[in-house]
Amino acid sequence: MIGGRTNMVAIDIPVQRAQVENLYVEAMLLADEAHAAFAAQRDLGDLGGGALMQIGLACESLKTTTRLMHIIAWLLHRRAMFAGDPGAGPHDSAARIGAPLAADWDICAGFQTPVRRIIAASERLFDRIAAIEAGWASPPTAAPVHALLAQLEARL
Repeated sequence: MIGGRTNMVAIDIPVQRAQVENLYVEAMLLADEAHAAFAAQRDLGDLGGGALMQIGLACESLKTTTRLMHIIAWLLHRRAMFAGDPGAGPHDSAARIGAPLAADWDICAGFQTPVRRIIAASERLFDRIAAIEAGWASPPTAAPVHALLAQLEARL
């Protein structure tokens, strides 16, 4: 079936698998960077604002780590689905990325640049995953060339 749903699925699966693998590597690297950056900021103790900023750092560290763990769990679930794991289905709770947990940028303004960069990168990665999930869940649209072919066939 040329251009039909059958070929779309056959073409999409390797593309989706490659996307998931690339995003998984990106998420794991970002998680390592986040761990190092938050530990360095905490250990340096050069946060202005004292105890309140330390608490803010702890909260934003937890939010960022949670965000990254949701991303990694989603990616691992997708990998399991591609591998044919019978315990990984499209309707499992892990198959949905869920709602984003936004950083408090008023608090983050007091952090060092590397920490702010990692927080922002984790939010962007989460948004990308959510957009990919939404795109995969939506019904496939016909390519513009197929619409033109249909118009030509209708005229004949």
